[in-house]
Amino acid sequence: MKKITKDITIEDLVTEFPESVGFLMKKGIKCIVCGEPIWGTLEQAIKEKGKEGEMEQIIDELNEVLGLKEEKEK
Repeated sequence: MKKITKDITIEDLVTEFPESVGFLMKKGIKCIVCGEPIWGTLEQAIKEKGKEGEMEQIIDELNEVLGLKEEKEK
């Protein structure tokens, strides 16, 4: 399965990986407003919370929590 990147839309992230919402909430990153996914990408949501410097770490941890590994090139 493909790893999550900063370019994934929040809508796709929440739809494909609903368990990501709880993880991101613990990091202070909002994904849901009034029961609906926010607009934009994961990168935009992280930047909105002033966590640009932690972006790579947050995304790596999210992939680890979700058990996603990068597909190997053939």
